[in-house]
This record gives sequence, C-alpha cells and structure tokens, in this order.
Amino acid sequence: MNKRILCVAMVMTLFVTCYYPVSATTISEAKKQKSAAESKLKSVNDDIEEIEMDKEVMEEEAAEREAELVDLLLAIDVIKGDIKNKEKEIEIAQEEYDAALEKEKQQKIAMDKRIKFMYEKGEESYVERLLISRSYVEALNKASYTEKLYEYDRYLLFQYQQTKEEVKEKKEELENDLEDLEEIKADAEEQQAALEEKIDEYSEMLEDFDLQLAACRSKAKEYQAEITKQANSIKELEAEERRRIQEEARRKAEEEARRKAEEAAARKRAEEAAAAEKKSSEESSDSDSESSESHSESSSSSSSESSSSSSGGGGGSARGQEIANFACQFVGNPYVAGGTSLTEGCDCSGFTSAVYSNFGISLPRTSGSQAGYGREVSYSEAAPGDIIYYGGHVGIYIGNGLIVHASTPATGIKITNALYRSIISVRRIV
Repeated sequence: MNKRILCVAMVMTLFVTCYYPVSATTISEAKKQKSAAESKLKSVNDDIEEIEMDKEVMEEEAAEREAELVDLLLAIDVIKGDIKNKEKEIEIAQEEYDAALEKEKQQKIAMDKRIKFMYEKGEESYVERLLISRSYVEALNKASYTEKLYEYDRYLLFQYQQTKEEVKEKKEELENDLEDLEEIKADAEEQQAALEEKIDEYSEMLEDFDLQLAACRSKAKEYQAEITKQANSIKELEAEERRRIQEEARRKAEEEARRKAEEAAARKRAEEAAAAEKKSSEESSDSDSESSESHSESSSSSSSESSSSSSGGGGGSARGQEIANFACQFVGNPYVAGGTSLTEGCDCSGFTSAVYSNFGISLPRTSGSQAGYGREVSYSEAAPGDIIYYGGHVGIYIGNGLIVHASTPATGIKITNALYRSIISVRRIV
C-alpha cells in the first residue's frame, strides 16, 4: 500500500512538473489538448477513487483495531482483578496450610508422648496396669481404652496430614492459576502495545491518504479548468471557422454575380434584336443560379454548424455435547497467537471458531465479537458447547464446571475450571 501511495505521489509530481498546456491555434490542436486533459483527469479521478477506497478500508481496519484495544483494556482490568483475588486466595490457602501443619506437629508431639508413656517403659508398666486392676474385666477395659486412644491419635494425625496435603494441592493449583493469569496479562499488555503502535501507524497513513487526495483533487481541478478552457477555445475556433466559411461563400457569390452580370451585359449588347426574350431568359437563368448558390451557401453553413455541434461531449443440546467432545480431542496442541489451526496452533478465539467451523457454524474471528454472538444465558444454565467470555478471552464449556480453551503459549490447549477467572458472559450458540 505504501508503494502505491509513493507511486501516486510520483505521478502527481510528474503532472506538476511536466504538464504545461499551450494555447491551441487550430481546432484539431484544441481537441487534442482537450482529449489529453480529459485522459489525465480520468487518470486522476481513478487515483482518487482508489485512494478513497484504500482510505475507507484503512479506516475500517483502524476502527477494528481500536475496538480490539478497548476490549483488550477491559480484559486487562478484569485480569488484574482476578490476579488480586487469586493472590488473596493463595494467602488464605497458605494460612490454612500453616495451621494444618501446626496441628499436625502438635498432634504428633501428643502422640509421641502417649507412645512414650505406653511403650517406652516396656512390659512391666503394662503388667502393672493389669495388676492394679480390680478385675479382669477392668484390665481388659483399660487395655482396650489405651488401644482406642492410640488409634484415635493416629486417626487425628492422619486427618491433619490429609488436610495439609489437600491445602498444599489447593495452594499449588492457585499458584498455577496465578502464573497463567500473569502470563495472560503480560501477553495482553504486549498486544496492547502492538495495537497502539498499529493505530498510530494507521493514523499516519490516513494523514498520507488525505494529503494524496488533496493533491489529486487540486490537480483534477486544474485539468477540469483546462478542459473547460479548451472547450471554449474549440467553440471560438469553430465559430471563427464558420465565419470564415460564410465569408468565403459570400465572396464567391459576389464574384459569381459580378461575372454573370458582365456576361449578361455582353449578351445584351450582342443580341439587341432579341433583347427582350434573351433578357428575360438571362434574368430567369440568373435568378435560378442565384437561388441555387444561396441554397448551396445555406447547406454549407448548416453542414459546418452540424459538424461543429457533433464534436461536443454525455440452547443446550446433543449437538452442543458433540461440539464439546470434539473440542476436547485437541487438548495438548499448541497455542499460537492469531492462529486458527486446531493441530498446528491457534489462539483462544481461533480455537472456538475452528471447532464450530467443523460443525458448519461460522463465528466472528475475535473474542470481543464472539461475546455478542448467539444468545446470553446465565452461568447456572451453562451447557456443553456454550462459549464463555472472560473479557479478551473465550473458552468452550464442556460440563461439570470445566472449559476447554487455548490458554497461553506456555500451556496450549487445556481443560480448566470454568471459574478460574471472572465470567463476563455465557453465549448459547446451538
């Protein structure tokens, strides 16, 4: 496109430096100059039309980029909020983990004390417990109680260990989610910078378009003025040509009349005997001749005028489940910014549009456009095949609180908890 603009600029410069129309001295020259100006005007008008079309396309592209930027800024704000929430959840999980760890530690200390009390003194202590019992039943009860106390301690210790592991896993999951969000945020900020740079570039190019249009329109006015000038010149030259033809016809008619008068006078002197008859005959002949000449002159004038005038110019469904199942088979494939290939790589909106395309459904290309496609349903009504929009990001709901989506360049296409980010909208496509 820049080459085309440069080419137009060079052509305009050529027009300015090389086109100096001169006044025509003949109708043919005037017509040639008028034709040349018309040809150049057509060329300039074609350039204007092409530049206006390119400008319109550029304006549409700039508007699309601005819309993408607005959507991306919204997504970045949402992601920042999600990151803050995730950090708070991680803090809470860390506190729960520390508490579980401390309980495990204290229970282990208590259990160690009981074990030490029960077993470190050996069999004698245990026998003493039996001997001081008042009955065999009491001895059995004490032994049973001691065993149950030991089992209870082990049970509590197991519970605290299990709680500790669960909290640890939850914390690790939250930290992984946070890493994803940080990566998404960084990627979105890179996209923001690229879009802002692209919008600035479009603004400069649109200014160039305006400059080129102004130059072309100015040159078009010059050519139009030249065409008008040459048209007026043609009219003047044609009028002058008609006057010359008429003057020439008048002169020839006078000469012919004078010649005939002289011939008549000679015949009159030579034929006085038949003067009356010959004179009458000669006068009749002269009258017919003059009438013919007048008719010829009129026809010639009419033909000239005619020639001159002719030189002028003129809802959730089985199909949704099929879509969700189909989407899941691409888990593990790579994430590629701007990509639309389910196997070679795609971004989030490229993934959703490619999946739906396999079912004969055409979706808009960007996530912001997909956010307005289909009809909105609440998350509680979400069904497999629905598209969940998070603000700058989309995924396909597969049921059980999960989505499949093209996440980040690091993780590619994967299955994630649907609530790992704040949901903006759920869209029902089928």
